[in-house]
Amino acid sequence: MLQRASAIGEGYTSVFQGPEAGLSFLRFGFIRLAAGGVAVRPADGYEKVLVPLSGTAAVRVGTERFDPVGGRPSVFAGPASAVYVPPGAGFEVEARTKLELAVCGARAEAALVPFAVTPDEVVRQRRGRPGFERTVHDIVTSRHEGRVQRIVVGETFNEPGQWSSYPPHKHDRDAPPEEVAMEEIYHYRVEPAQGFGIQARYHRGQGDDSAWVVRSGDSFAIADGFHPVAAAPGYRLYYLWFMAGDHGRTLVPWNDPDHAWALEG
Repeated sequence: MLQRASAIGEGYTSVFQGPEAGLSFLRFGFIRLAAGGVAVRPADGYEKVLVPLSGTAAVRVGTERFDPVGGRPSVFAGPASAVYVPPGAGFEVEARTKLELAVCGARAEAALVPFAVTPDEVVRQRRGRPGFERTVHDIVTSRHEGRVQRIVVGETFNEPGQWSSYPPHKHDRDAPPEEVAMEEIYHYRVEPAQGFGIQARYHRGQGDDSAWVVRSGDSFAIADGFHPVAAAPGYRLYYLWFMAGDHGRTLVPWNDPDHAWALEG
């Protein structure tokens, strides 16, 4: 399911509520504020990772205050910072500058403690081979086991013309050790901003192949299926991604066997 950037307004916007996007675990919201603006969100049954995409904020979670958070002028300017909000806790965001902040949520029950992730704590990796080379930034991943319940969060950067989530993989069935089910949401940005990418989704042998042109600010909910991404030549493509499932926090994807040979050599 694709949600266009035009759906995001000022203040807090719910982008994917969950069930209407075919998701059992995930929700996605977005906060857009002018400098000095404030957004307050109530406690609920979701753990959240707040990721500033541009701008600087002060974030309060209960009695904890994290200030400053963010600071990069765009997602292409450097690694992220983030704040973890446990389930059952509300939060307040005050914009120090013009602010765009992603609210990544996963259904959870554990009583945990809020914390911040600084840019120097983000793990950066190069993955893939020519044609599908990308840079991946791990924000809240395996290093945070025990500090979060379900959510896993990161960022992927495709250089112009490059693919990611490639070879095509999926993670929609519980069949360990081959595959573990995890829902996922993508939020895209493009540089230069007038550019675009392609988001595909398909199931083997079902004849339901689909593809969407994605632009800066669009979001995509992935409940199932293979979901490769391509950046148009001349444009860098970024997406924030987060996922959750019911059987641990380790992604165990299944590569489409028709294309897994691309990893060889």
